[in-house]
Amino acid sequence: MQELNLPRYEISVKRNGERLTIFDFLRRRHVALTPEEWVRQHFVHFLVEHKGYPKGLLANEVELSVGEKNLRCDSILYDPSLKPRMIVEYKAPSVVVTQKVFQQIATYNLLLHVDYLVVSNGLTHYCVKMDYDNQKYLFLDDIPDYKNL
Repeated sequence: MQELNLPRYEISVKRNGERLTIFDFLRRRHVALTPEEWVRQHFVHFLVEHKGYPKGLLANEVELSVGEKNLRCDSILYDPSLKPRMIVEYKAPSVVVTQKVFQQIATYNLLLHVDYLVVSNGLTHYCVKMDYDNQKYLFLDDIPDYKNL
């Protein structure tokens, strides 16, 4: 897999027949190793090990329902009362982060109304702080530490 612009961590990869799997420490199981999953696992470890995010307040692959349509958030950070605070959307390193990606995460946010939106392809990371009172948003220079949210 491709080298990412994220810290390394102790990766657990297994071969399951013809496919490779990677251990997801939030879901506590091995999942298919895709380029997007490679980014997700690195990014979640980055949040927990380097930014101080509590592992117990993060969830991967969270399903949302809008009428008959099912959506899936890549990762969600909750506050201690389990209110969603941040949505994280991952793309494979080969996928350029465009306005379309931000439209995708904004659609999820119509349901969750979180404080932060994060998009990463493992090479480039964007973090947006929502300002609902003034109906605007602010791109941050870095992913904030958990204690500064």
